Parts: sequence; structure tokens; C-alpha cells
Amino acid sequence: MLKVVIIGPESTGKSTLAQGLAEYFGEPWVPEYAREYIDRIGRDYLYEDLLEIAKGQIREENRLENAARNLLFCDTNLMVIDVWSKHKYGQTDKWIIDTIKNRPYDLYLLTDIDMPWEEDPQREHPDPEMRAYFFELYAKKIKQTKVPYSLISGSKKERLDKAIKIIQAFYEKG
Repeated sequence: MLKVVIIGPESTGKSTLAQGLAEYFGEPWVPEYAREYIDRIGRDYLYEDLLEIAKGQIREENRLENAARNLLFCDTNLMVIDVWSKHKYGQTDKWIIDTIKNRPYDLYLLTDIDMPWEEDPQREHPDPEMRAYFFELYAKKIKQTKVPYSLISGSKKERLDKAIKIIQAFYEKG
């Protein structure tokens, strides 16, 4: 099974892309668990919440992996939690770091910051410089994994079309 992670800064179309790919290929996608968790707690998240979010993300990923035939689309992974945790709190829980090291993925789709910012109460950094900062952090972390990745940019339709072609080529090759 091919596990594809859609990753990138806030408001770059990750969820839309993950859902579109899942619909196109008729496979499941793993939504970003942090959204559900933060809605449920009804307050700003704390450092301790990030571990609970990470565990919930993995739980959902495992559950949906069992439902997948050939592909699983992950709208984020723990790398995002690591980046946010270090940015906001200067540290990341050891369980998250260990899980990142021991959890393989097959392909990353890095969403570009060329989409306009869409306001959302859970989003924190609309400033273009911060979006670029997070984009560079994700790009660097992805390159360190040595897992293949592709940059996804353009309109929503262009992004979906490009991602479909990349996944089809990757799947046929592998």
C-alpha cells in the first residue's frame, strides 16, 4: 500500500487536496485530527495537548489504513506536530520524535504557499513571511527523510490534476 502525506503550511489546500485525491482514487483519507481535538477542548491548545493530538492522528491513520486497498492519503503527519511544537514551545515530546523515526511513508506532496490565505479560527500565522518560514521548515524536514516528494502549486484544480499524475506515475513505477 502506498501512503501519501499531504503536508505544508496553514491554508495551502491540504485538506481539499487529500479529500479530492481520496475521491478520485476511491480510497480513504485521514483528516487532520488536531482540528477535531481543538474543537472538542474548546480552548487554546497546550504543549501537553500535542501528544494527545499526535496519538489521535496515529490512531486514525491506523484505523483508515485497514480500510485502504492500495492508497492511503494523510492530511498531515507527525512531522507537522514536531514543527509546531518546536516553534511554539521550543521542544517536542519524545514519543512524537520516536514515532516519526519509526513510521514510514512512501510519498510526500508539499503544498505551496501560492494560495491566498483563508481565515480560520484555528490558523495562527497569516503573515506571508511566516507562511514562507513554515514552508521552508517542511521542505527541509521532508528532504531529510529521503522519501520522494513533489511540490504541489497552482489552483485547486491544477493541484489535484498534478497530484493525480504524480501518484499514478509513482504507483505504476513501484
